[in-house]
Amino acid sequence: MLKRVRIIADYQFGAGTGNILFPETVMFSLSRTGRVSQVLDEGKRVATLRSYDGLFTLSELGARRLHTQISSPRLRVVMNRDAAPFVEAGKTAFARHVVAVDPELRANDEVLLVDENDVLLATGSALLSPAEMLTFTRGTAVKVRRGFAKKC
Repeated sequence: MLKRVRIIADYQFGAGTGNILFPETVMFSLSRTGRVSQVLDEGKRVATLRSYDGLFTLSELGARRLHTQISSPRLRVVMNRDAAPFVEAGKTAFARHVVAVDPELRANDEVLLVDENDVLLATGSALLSPAEMLTFTRGTAVKVRRGFAKKC
């Protein structure tokens, strides 16, 4: 199973990301049908495998692993400083607030949302292509799945 989830991660996020996301210590949570549902490391969720398309959604742990190991601009959508606190709180990432974006991304890709200093704010699913994110002044650019605001 480890080899399978690493191959999926390499396909989805780029070569080598499977090893970054899923070290030898990971465990698997299986669905009733025996398929991988979640990938856990030390009891914490790293990623969830979506049943409808066979790709991953990232937890905060998984997003942080990719963010620290993959250099900018890969997998990133950069938000301006006005929008950063809202995105970090899990609010919508609008196209007018996008400053830069990885040109290799496609609509529906899992992305890392960062501020202008490359601080990880959230993870989500791109709704627009990179060109559209940078051109549009209205509408949602990324459906934010989870913001990583610091808890007091």
